[in-house]
Amino acid sequence: MRSMFRSLRHRDYRLYWSGMLVSNIGTWMQQVAQLWLVLVVLDGGARATGITMGLQFAPFLLVVPFGGLLADRLPKRQLLMFTNAFLGSVGLGLGILTLTGVAEIWHVYVLAFLLGAAKALDNPARQAFVSELVGKDDLPNAIALNSTSFNTARLIGPAVAGLLISLLGTGWVFMINAATFASPIIALSLLRFRPERAAGHDDTGTALGRLREGVSVVRSRPDLLMVMLAIFGLGTFGMNFEMTMALMATEVYGKGAGEYGALGSLLAVGTLSGALLAARRKHPRRRLILGGATVFGTLQVGAAFMPNYFLFAAALIPLGLITMTVLIAANTYVQMTVAQEVRGRVLALYMMVLMGGKPLGAPVVGWVADVFGAPWSFIGGGTLTVTFAILALALFAPRSGVRLRPHIRPRPGVDVIVNMPVRRPPDRTPQEDAKPRAA
Repeated sequence: MRSMFRSLRHRDYRLYWSGMLVSNIGTWMQQVAQLWLVLVVLDGGARATGITMGLQFAPFLLVVPFGGLLADRLPKRQLLMFTNAFLGSVGLGLGILTLTGVAEIWHVYVLAFLLGAAKALDNPARQAFVSELVGKDDLPNAIALNSTSFNTARLIGPAVAGLLISLLGTGWVFMINAATFASPIIALSLLRFRPERAAGHDDTGTALGRLREGVSVVRSRPDLLMVMLAIFGLGTFGMNFEMTMALMATEVYGKGAGEYGALGSLLAVGTLSGALLAARRKHPRRRLILGGATVFGTLQVGAAFMPNYFLFAAALIPLGLITMTVLIAANTYVQMTVAQEVRGRVLALYMMVLMGGKPLGAPVVGWVADVFGAPWSFIGGGTLTVTFAILALALFAPRSGVRLRPHIRPRPGVDVIVNMPVRRPPDRTPQEDAKPRAA
């Protein structure tokens, strides 16, 4: 147990982790309330819900590369204080609009885009900052504990949001979320260690040139390309849970806000379990990432066929576990195999691949649900996730050192004998082969 939480022995990381936990709870509360506002209160339907998600993640294509550039150039602590303040102001604005009764769908669209822009600037710095708070030996554990914080919040936030929506309405959920961003700002201000710039930082060259440097690092690494292609399929088509769970809860099972919030919490039980298990893992493997993405897609397709709400809810637990297993393994692999001076830019590209496809995927999944029914949002998302994992393996495995070959592993009580012809060099005789060779 001590090894699972070993990164928390660092005071600064412990403060940072605690502050982010509080704001993450508020973020998940807002996510649920925002989708409920569009889907039910404003009666926007599945298509408007998909557009909202698409606009929220569109900045990951447009802004996140510059977020990575800023993470490599500016002190990350100050950058994170700014982004958290901006995220809180977006929640405050949406809360005021909702409580005064003037909120319209286009308001949500605009604020969702601004929320996404702030997150696109925040994410690369947030991810890369961890490596400056703990040593390299504790980095995999710290990344996993970051995900533990995120998924503990995912366990608490949706359930609290569902309860508050039922009791008070969506507006107060947005206001509470705005208040939670004070926590990371206070935590960041209390840090003793104040990193300025990464070692090896270079101020020369244009911003575009430094962005190209990050792209060049990824293009020269088939292993990174393989991981990112698999993650693209997972993030674009598979991980639209907030929308797809809302559609399943309301359209298939006829449930309300409380039951929808409970689905998010059950998914978080799985993701939290996956994060805690990952905290024990020291060296992520690419086979785990690709195999996990395939298992994810299969489980998601299976969840679409659950005959009632309770079985569907239960199916979300293993789905959440494998989701977090894949994401933590991929994030850790990228961070541990990339030099510190370009880590922010490469992480920005990774986040762009993971989240930037949602402007394409979320509206498509929403359209599929509108035309063919809510279960097809799960079936289509799972099938495309498996397709991209197989495509990543086929395209990049031969060039990235991953070998596909059958293994015959011995089992207790079973002898495996393989008779194969022995090929000897032409200059060796059978008599010479019989002689023992030097070690």
